[in-house]
Order: sequence, then structure tokens, then C-alpha cells
Amino acid sequence: MKFGKVEHPELIDFTIPQDHPETEVVLSKNKTNTIPNIYVGCAKWNRQDLKNFYPRGTKDELVYYSSQFNSIELNATFYRIFPAEQYQKWYDKTPEGFKFFPKMIQNVSHLRRLNDKVYEITDSYLEVTSLLKEKLGTIFLQMHNNFGPKNWDRVVRFVEYWPKEFPLALEFRHTDWFNDEKVAQELYHLLQENNMVNVLVDTAGRRDLMHMRLTNNEAFVRYVGANHKSDYPRLDDWVDRIASWKDKGLENIHFFVHQNLELESPLLSAYFLEKLNKKLGSQLIIPSTLNKAKPDTLF
Repeated sequence: MKFGKVEHPELIDFTIPQDHPETEVVLSKNKTNTIPNIYVGCAKWNRQDLKNFYPRGTKDELVYYSSQFNSIELNATFYRIFPAEQYQKWYDKTPEGFKFFPKMIQNVSHLRRLNDKVYEITDSYLEVTSLLKEKLGTIFLQMHNNFGPKNWDRVVRFVEYWPKEFPLALEFRHTDWFNDEKVAQELYHLLQENNMVNVLVDTAGRRDLMHMRLTNNEAFVRYVGANHKSDYPRLDDWVDRIASWKDKGLENIHFFVHQNLELESPLLSAYFLEKLNKKLGSQLIIPSTLNKAKPDTLF
């Protein structure tokens, strides 16, 4: 994942901004003392993308991956709508409790850009995606960098059309969605009114996407490591922020680990999960990795 990549990550201030004031208001509506629903995963399960992860002789990557993680950010569905049989295979290969968080197909987001032609494509996508049944997590729609607020009417129509039985998260990347306060508030309120998720992206070169505004009781975080020693203290900060949100009422945590160059995503995930378990009292499995080095020796 090269989005937001910088040549010198050591020059970036990775401090997580303070919460948007409305985040606490949203979370306060569901204040409980229970451990949140936590799903942590990588973006792919392919052997070439997950280095130092699969034991020698692994025959089925998804079967092994799903024995170590409880979820996957399913980026493959961005490129095409798979046949129904493929979704059934994915379902059958994964254990009870595993969840897929599929990316919306690019025909909707990037090629047709939420125009009037996307609704039939959306229906076709959801028809097969629904075959994941209870293993289907939140679907996420990522818009192109140049999709700006001039397309506001398209966003409203799509949000209103979307069948509400399918949880949806939206990721906007054009800077004007966040730098124009009036536009930002209209967007946040649209998502909040429709119980949709405002995706948070933590990547080095686009700190403006760390707007820290939750629009419902779900934190959908796409974390992009910079292949730098700062990757680990950044995860420490996320553990602290998630614990703070949990105390304020957060019930659903969906956290997906990427790197600019996919070298240590499973190791980063294992580090994050161990810290999160200790902080929240959760008991999520810690993925096994072939690289047992300590974080400070990796760079």
C-alpha cells in the first residue's frame, strides 16, 4: 500500500490528533463496561504479500491465515466481482467467528464514481458478497483521491440507496472533504444519520486523514506502517486511543495493518494484539510469525 508513502518517515509527526468533539458524543450513547468486538487483520493472505508468516509446507494460505487472525481486509474484491462459488469456498475454509471486510469494487468508486450507473453494479456485488453470511463484516467504499465535494449529490444518493442491512464504511481522500469545515460537518452528519462508518487512515504522507471523527459505534482504522522503527510506537498510541474510546463507549474495533512495503505486517499485528489484549483484557489470538526479532532490531 503506497498511498501516503514518504521518503523520510523520520521527519513525520505521527502524533494521533485529539478526538473530534463529536466522537465522544457518538460513543456516549452506548456506554458499557463490556470488552468490545475486536477484529484485527491484514489486507491480503497471499504468501508473497505476507513475509515471514507461513510455515514451510503450508498448503492452503487462507486456511492457515484464518487460524492466526480473526479477520481480513478483503482488497481482492476491489478489482472484480468473484463468482458465487468463490465466496462459498472462502466461507467454508474459515472458522466460526472469522470475518471478511471486503472492499467495494472499483467500478463503483473509481471508474463510474458513484454516477447513476453504479446501482446495478452495487446490487450484483452485494448479491454474491452476501454469501459470506455471518462472516461478512463491514464493507468499505474507498473513493479516488480526486473525488471531491463537487460530487456531494452523488454521495447523498448512494448513501440513501445503500441497503442498510449491510454495514458500510466510507473512505474519502480528497483534502477538501476535511479541510472545509462546512463540507466536513455535512459529510459527518450524513454518515451519522445513516449509521455508516467514517474510515480513519493512518499513513505518513496524509495526516489530514486522521480526522478522529467517529460517526457511529465502530472504529474502522486502516493503519499503514512506513517500514520504519516508528511503526511500533505508533501502534502503542493506537492501543491507548482505543482504550480511551472503549471507556467512552466504543463497542466495535476493526483494525487492519498494511505497510508501504509488505515485509512485517504479521509481526506488527502480533505486536499490536499483544498490547491490546493487555490493555483491554481481551483474549485475541496472537499470530505466530517466523521472525521473532524484537521491534528495535528490525530496522
